[in-house]
Amino acid sequence: MSQEEMENCCHKIKERSEKEYKDLIHRLNRIEGQVRGIKGMVERDVYCTDILVQVAAINAALNSFNRVLLSNHIKTCVTQDIRDGKEETVDELLTILQKLMK
Repeated sequence: MSQEEMENCCHKIKERSEKEYKDLIHRLNRIEGQVRGIKGMVERDVYCTDILVQVAAINAALNSFNRVLLSNHIKTCVTQDIRDGKEETVDELLTILQKLMK
């Protein structure tokens, strides 16, 4: 996603604790390394099933990242918005859950 696309779609911000930030960045760095590893496998003509196993590992890592991020979101943003009477946050949560479950 380009900077312009991020500015157009990401209208809210979230301040994360240092622990949460470091955990998310660590997970993303690992995923990024796995993707680079798969690129190298393709460049070296590695056998398809070996690559597919690594792709499955990336999918699992992304799902884990989503679970952690979603959990943090519910515990912080959603909870606070409901306390503040912002019921539209529940609709936003339901929309994102539908997208994650595709």
